[in-house]
Formats: sequence, C-alpha cells, structure tokens
Amino acid sequence: MSKILIIDDEVELRKLLARIIGLEGYDVAEASDCVGGMKMLGQYAPDVVLCDVKLPDGNGVEMVGRIKEAAPTAEVILLTAYGNIPDGVQAIKNGAFDYITKGDDNNKILPLLSRAVEKAQMQKRLARYESKSSEEHSFDRIIGSSDAMRQAIDLARKVAGTDTSVLLTGETGTGKEVFANAIHHASQRAREAFIAVNCSAFSKELLEGELFGHKAGSFTGATKDKKGLLEEADRGTLFLDEIGEMPVDLQTKLLRVLENGEFIKIGETRPTKVDLRVIAATNRDLEKEIASGNFREDLYFRLSVFHIHLPSLSERREDIEEYIHFFVRQFADKMGKRVDTIDERYMSAMKQHVWHGNVRELRNVVERSLIMLDGNTLSADALTPEFKVGGCGNEQIDSLSLEDIERNHILKVLEYTKGNKAEAARLLGIGIATLYRKLENYGMK
Repeated sequence: MSKILIIDDEVELRKLLARIIGLEGYDVAEASDCVGGMKMLGQYAPDVVLCDVKLPDGNGVEMVGRIKEAAPTAEVILLTAYGNIPDGVQAIKNGAFDYITKGDDNNKILPLLSRAVEKAQMQKRLARYESKSSEEHSFDRIIGSSDAMRQAIDLARKVAGTDTSVLLTGETGTGKEVFANAIHHASQRAREAFIAVNCSAFSKELLEGELFGHKAGSFTGATKDKKGLLEEADRGTLFLDEIGEMPVDLQTKLLRVLENGEFIKIGETRPTKVDLRVIAATNRDLEKEIASGNFREDLYFRLSVFHIHLPSLSERREDIEEYIHFFVRQFADKMGKRVDTIDERYMSAMKQHVWHGNVRELRNVVERSLIMLDGNTLSADALTPEFKVGGCGNEQIDSLSLEDIERNHILKVLEYTKGNKAEAARLLGIGIATLYRKLENYGMK
C-alpha cells in the first residue's frame, strides 16, 4: 500500500484530505508543522508528501529541499491557499512534483497523487537496482587475496574517484572488464551508463558506425540518425576492450574525443560534444604495437595516464582455491546440486594446471565439473584427461579409452544444455564446428 504524508496546520482541511485519500486505498499519516513533518518523514517513509506552503514554523517551498534530501525517492506536492507564479517556479526548482491551489484544484489532487505515487515507486525500484548493481560491481566482490591482486585493486580504488583515463592490461580472462565495472561504480559517474564495446568484434566500418553513429542518408541503408556508443556513454564511462585491435585511422578519431571531448558522426559536418570517461583494456603489448606502426603513440600516452596490470592466474596460484569455492557455490545453486566436500586430488590438479585462459577458463572447468557431479563430493573424476591427477585412484578413468571418456563427457554436457550445441561448445571450450565434427566421428550427430 502506498504511503501519503500530509503536512498542514489547518486541522479540518487536513482531516478531510486524509479521509478522501484514505478512501482511495492509500495509507495516510498527518503532521501539523515542519518539525512534526520531518520527524514523521523519517518514521513513516512516505511515497508522496502533500505539504502546505504556509506552516507555523516554516515555508513549504523551502521545505521541499529538506524533504528531498532526507527522502530522495519521495515526491512532494505543494498546496497553497494563494498561488503565485514565483513560488510555483521556485518549488519546481527545489524538486517539487507539482504546485496546486487549494479549493480550485481539489479535483486535480487524486489524479496528480496517482502520478506522483507511480513516479516515486519507479524511483524506489531504480534506487534498489542501482544499490544492487553497485554492490555486485564493488571492489569487495573481486576475488583474490594474493599480493599481486591486492596491489591491482588498491590502484583501481585510488583512480576510481577521478576522471582520469585508465589502461588495463593483462592476459585474456584476467578480469579486465570486472575491474572496469568496479572503477565505474566507485566513481562519481556511477549513476550514469557504463558502455562496453569489444573492438575486436567488429570490422573497421562497423566499429566506426557503432562508436560514432551516423546521420540519416550518409550511406545506403542509413534511413535515420543513429546515436553512437560515444553518445550513449555521455556523462558515464566508455569501456574499450581489446583497444589494440582498433584500426589506426579510428584511433585518430578517438584521440580527438579524449583531447577535445568531441567527434563528428559519419555524414555529419558539425562536431558532437560528449563528457565521458574512457577505460581501455588490451592483452597486447602496446609499446611493441607502436614500434610496428599498429598503434598511435599519442593515443597510448592519453590512455595510459593511469596503467593497471592485472596478474595472470599463474602469477597468483594462491587465489585458485578461493575461485574454486566461489564458482562451486555459484553453479551448485544454479544447478540445484549440493557439494559437501571437494577432495584433495581435485584441488591439487586444479592448482597444478596451466591456466592459459585464466579465470575465465577456470570458471568453465568448474561449471563442467558440476555437470559431471553425481554425488555430493567433487572429485578428480569430474575433470577431463588433460588435468594431471595425483594419487593412485581414478581407476574409472584408467579403465576407459580417451575416446570413451570424451564421448561420455560430451554426452553429459549436451544433456545439461538440453541439446543446445552452441552452449555445449562454450562449456567444452571448443568451437561449434569442432563439436559437430566430434559428434559425427562418434556417430552422435
């Protein structure tokens, strides 16, 4: 039930208004002055406040700001016996939803109240979403207690509160987008958009259109104006993943954005202004790319004002066990399974493995392990043959040919994905064409 707080020192009018609003199904509370209203605001947490302009201990127009500061999602409707334009204008500037005259506008109160409640509820949902999003992307959620990871997190925390460009480097799968998200959500731009684009996923022409947008009629098929991702990220953060893959002529256009905060759309003649922060990431050695003529040195200096290198999993093997426990909990909940113990051979094999794909690869291996799990103990039998499993156990694997192991593993993964071959290929860590070829070889197509 939506809550309405009425602040008015005219007792009869306040009681009448409370009765009318209560009959519409709202929960109503009352206060007679500013002090009582602010006290009730904290105790009652209303969706909408109906506040008189002239109160015994203050002015309702000035009260709007105090109400919005104490309860940002609440909407305020001001009531006055003698409406005047300056007060109305100031009330809206202070954050009031509307400003109406008593008596003359009585027929407007209920429809207006309904719209105000709807907006307040939307604001509350948005606030909950932003709070959840900020929590999900906070630095505290980044896994890893090794010195190398703690140093990277400390650097990211320090730069987050600034507008400085950041360059994240590290091998594929080390969590560069996770860090970019955490930096954005800890910044003053957290309430604005975080736009991520993978520069390696597009051809030069498509990437230019995606980033800069185009004007209608600029080329065949451009039937209307299109906003680019630079505009979408205005006032927020643009994350350019795999920046080392960006063509050199587009690097020139990006440099202008970083230097002047402006760019020219395809087919346009006038520049478009934007205010955004750029975080870039790459697994390439950009200094080598500069030497070979594939990357602009001036762009590199603009992007690497603050450089953070993310360590590979092989550089912080002490974090592997923490990741395993985290992903086991995540996938066990998702699959409706229970894992009571993880045996030592499984943990030892995972710690000894060479993780070329880093955390992303480890995550996929744990997910596959949970698919293979039959009981409540995660054992080394759930691992594929490339893992070196210590001990003299594993008789089940030793008694089967590699072809049988692979065939059974693929069948179990396909069963888990309900026949979705694209998802199965992702979990198996192979291309879809490779999966089809293996299915054909095993007579499973």
